[in-house]
Amino acid sequence: MREGCKHIVYKALAAVRPQFRLHLAGGIHGLPHWSRVWFHDRALAAAADVDPAVLAWFAFLHDSQRHNDRRDPRHGHRAADFAVRLKKDGVISELEPAAFERLCEAMRLHSDGHTEGDAALQARWDADRLDLGRVGTRPHPARPCTPYAQRGHVIRNATKMAEGRPCGTVDRPVVVSGLAPLSHLKRDPSRR
Repeated sequence: MREGCKHIVYKALAAVRPQFRLHLAGGIHGLPHWSRVWFHDRALAAAADVDPAVLAWFAFLHDSQRHNDRRDPRHGHRAADFAVRLKKDGVISELEPAAFERLCEAMRLHSDGHTEGDAALQARWDADRLDLGRVGTRPHPARPCTPYAQRGHVIRNATKMAEGRPCGTVDRPVVVSGLAPLSHLKRDPSRR
């Protein structure tokens, strides 16, 4: 993980963990998904020359406000509103105003199927789409926005990674070290 973004991941998780409504350690929209999105974000950032700080915030916030693991069309808007609160509270301090607005736009639109946008928007959307294997869907090569994410071997490896199978890539997404193990977290039944 780039040292410049490590603190962002820690800050994002510290903000998200206490209020996350779903199963953090094992749900389809929890920490394993965010870690894989962050993994894909870093590869896309290198391929598309995109600021990894914006991608780090996206990876760990984009699904943080879901009310369920099924259809939740407003979760991206709630994630953007959450980011605005974090910015106002000084938690998100690394991003210039224009970059912050693009982060919020990416979160608002990330589950709507958009493919048109600047390189930063496309990289964020593709990082999320590359992890569709976690729900049994392999991304179609025509759907990703970026040339990197359209590559057959990238889609194959991402799908294998999402399914928990060996994927042939040197780097694997890792849950951020230094955080307390997630196995001790109990799901609060009142937070459905």
